[in-house]
Amino acid sequence: MAQPKGLWQRLVKRLPGRLRRWLAHPTLSAPPEIPGKLWHKTLAGLPCLHDLDQGERQRLRQLSARFLAEKEFHGAQGLLISDAIALSIAAQACLPLLHLGEKALDWYGDFVGVVVHPDEVLASREAVDAAGVLHRWQEPLIGETMAGGPVMLAWSRVLGGRQAATQGHNLVIHEFAHKFDLRGKPAGAPANGCPLLPAGFMGLSRAAAQRRWQQAWNAAYERFGEQLELSERFGEPAPWLDAYAAEAPAEFFACSCEAYWVARQRHAREFPELAPLLDAFFRRPPR
Repeated sequence: MAQPKGLWQRLVKRLPGRLRRWLAHPTLSAPPEIPGKLWHKTLAGLPCLHDLDQGERQRLRQLSARFLAEKEFHGAQGLLISDAIALSIAAQACLPLLHLGEKALDWYGDFVGVVVHPDEVLASREAVDAAGVLHRWQEPLIGETMAGGPVMLAWSRVLGGRQAATQGHNLVIHEFAHKFDLRGKPAGAPANGCPLLPAGFMGLSRAAAQRRWQQAWNAAYERFGEQLELSERFGEPAPWLDAYAAEAPAEFFACSCEAYWVARQRHAREFPELAPLLDAFFRRPPR
């Protein structure tokens, strides 16, 4: 797929010499600043960013600029990657890193490409069952993350409105949360909902922190599955979190991350045992 020229490619001829040199040697200094008009339009169009204070917005702007400088966007099925598309994705991808500093962009260091489709795509799947029978089918996808590979997103689902945020939905954060989960795992190991925890996490040893994380998340995942089953089989109220979270612990973690970042208070009410763990993981201060 051809890579359309993005923000930095189109800006380069208009940049001062210092910034042109940075594009050729990015370790020299900071990346070029995102134009103010484009940045404010992006902020206005993403409800998940509306509650950020001025300092947080500036940090996010800097993270997004570096993300754009390090990643390559590819439009699929004729989609042209505009500056607005690239920046919207970058800002949402960097939101979970807001309180971790630019070094946290290394969490996304195993890939370069972001592939954007206009809408959902059908992916061919196959599996062999216990009887040795091969099954083939097509699965609709709006996003996909591969270990050591690109992130795929459906643009039609990237721009979630205020209703989507209220419901805890954010496709970009969901897919990039899988990158947090895969980070530090051996090659070929799948995401499992247990990301690499920093040394001294919550004042615990690494082993104790891992135990606390797994116990809390396993219990929440099991409870969520039970609530969903009661809803589907007996008509009980449906749980608030996306039902897709019940697919696997990795999906429960990714769905929780997206909900935490776009509807933090509601997520904390639904999963009070997970809130302090996510606060510590993302180093997010209390409001």
